[in-house]
Amino acid sequence: MKTNTEVRVQGLRALVDALGTVEAERFIALVLQEPFDYTSWQQDLWAGQSAQEISRAAMELRRASPNKKLDPTR
Repeated sequence: MKTNTEVRVQGLRALVDALGTVEAERFIALVLQEPFDYTSWQQDLWAGQSAQEISRAAMELRRASPNKKLDPTR
């Protein structure tokens, strides 16, 4: 299991890789300033979709975005 620090570092790197530094900072600011209930969001996120539809979408996303290994030392 990864430490909390390792998860934070990898998460921040993923945000920067996906959004760029400025937009990653903006995303973090938005999350911090707006109340956000992750559990409620997850319950509503896939409403009306079957497990097969969700699985198909996940497989398509996986094919389109090959796994990037992040180097924790960079």
